[in-house]
Amino acid sequence: MSTFKAPRGTYDLLPPDSAKYLAVREAIAAPLRNSGYGYIETPGFENVELFARGVGESTDIVTKEMYVFETKGGDRLALRPETTAPVLRAVLEANLHKAGNLPVKVWYSGSQYRYERPQKGRYRHFSQVGAEAIGAEDPALDAELIILADQSYRSLGLQGFRILLNSLGDQECRPVYRAALQDFLRGLDLDEETLRRADINPLRVLDDKRPDVQKQLTDAPLLRDYLCDACKAYHEEVRELITAAGVVFEDDPKLVRGLDYYTRTTFEFVHDGLGSQSAVGGGGRYDGLSEMIGGPSLPSVGWALGVDRTVLALEAEGIELDIPSVTSVFAVPLGEEARRILFAKVTELRKNGVAADFSYGGKGLKAAMKAANRSGARYALVLGERDLAEGVVQLKDMESGEQAAIGVNEIVAELESRLG
Repeated sequence: MSTFKAPRGTYDLLPPDSAKYLAVREAIAAPLRNSGYGYIETPGFENVELFARGVGESTDIVTKEMYVFETKGGDRLALRPETTAPVLRAVLEANLHKAGNLPVKVWYSGSQYRYERPQKGRYRHFSQVGAEAIGAEDPALDAELIILADQSYRSLGLQGFRILLNSLGDQECRPVYRAALQDFLRGLDLDEETLRRADINPLRVLDDKRPDVQKQLTDAPLLRDYLCDACKAYHEEVRELITAAGVVFEDDPKLVRGLDYYTRTTFEFVHDGLGSQSAVGGGGRYDGLSEMIGGPSLPSVGWALGVDRTVLALEAEGIELDIPSVTSVFAVPLGEEARRILFAKVTELRKNGVAADFSYGGKGLKAAMKAANRSGARYALVLGERDLAEGVVQLKDMESGEQAAIGVNEIVAELESRLG
C-alpha cells in the first residue's frame, strides 16, 4: 500500500473509466475543429496580476480560491483558475490579432485549479474544454459558440441540460444599473463582506448562493430593464440566431456568472440531475478584457465546458458512451520461439494501424486467454509448438468462439481484412 494519496479535492483518472473523459473531450472539441478553431495551450501557471485584473479583485476566485506562490526569483504566480485570461494573454503576446484575420478562433483543453470546499461535482483540480473567438463584435459569433456547445452535448446523447441566457449590458448602460443595484443592496440586511463586495462590483452579490441572501434579492432591479438600445438589439439578434438554429434556451434575467470580465451576452449550461452543482459549463462576451490586461480593444466571446461535470451529467442520465475497445488483437505465444515470432507480428500490426497487445510475462494458455478476454480484443492469436511445426497460427474470434488456422505470413493481411 502506497504511503501517498491524491491530494484532497482531486482525483486520478484511471482506465477503463478514463476513456469516458477522453470521449467527452473529443465530442466537445470536434465541432470546434470543424468551425475554424485552432488548438491553443497555455502554461498551468501565470502571473497573479493577470487573474487579479482580468477575473476581478472582488471575485471569489481571486479573493479565496487561487493557489498563489512565490518563486525563488521573487515572482508571484498562480495556478490557472480559469483559461480565458491566459488565452487572451497568449494571443496578445504572439500578436495573433495583428495577422489580419479577425476573429482569432482558438480552442483549448486543460486543467484548472481552485481552492474550494470539495464536494461531488466541485474539485480543486478539474478539467475543461473551452473556445474563444477574439477580436470581433458580432452577434453571430455569440450564437455560433452557443450552437457549437449545444451540438457537443447533443452528440453525446445528453437531453437533460438547459441553456440559460442573459445580457449584462455594456459600458454605457451598466453603470446606470450598477448605481440602482447598489442603492437597493444598501437597504438589505447584509454582512460587511457582502456590502464591501457590493461597493466593488454589485453584480457579484446577485451570484451569491446563500439562501438568506437570495431571499432578500427577490425584488432586486433587473439589468434587462436598464439595457441601452444597442445592447437590446444585440441581444435580440443573438436570441433570433440561436432560435433559428433550433437551439432551445431560457431567458434568465438574474444570470451574471462568476467573473468580472463579462459584458453583453452571458450564458450557462445547467443539468438538473447534478444537484446543487448544476452548472456544466458557461461563458459569454468579454469586450473589455483585453484593455484590462494591457492590450488594445479586442471584443471577444467564449465559453468553457467542464469535462468532469459533463461525465457526471452522462451518468445522471444513464448514458453509456459507445467507446471502442483499445485492443483489437491479443497475441498469446506458448514458448520462446512463438514469443519471438508473435512479438514481431504484433509490432507489424501496430505499424499498419491495428491495435494489438501481447501476453507478457510467460503466462500459460489459461492465464493468457483470460488476459485476452479482459483486454476486450475481438481476435486472439495463439501460437504453440505444433502450430510452429506446421507454419500456422490459431486465429480465434473472441465473440463467436470460432477458431481457424492461418499461415503465419498471412496474419497481418487476414486481420486487416477482418477488421476493415
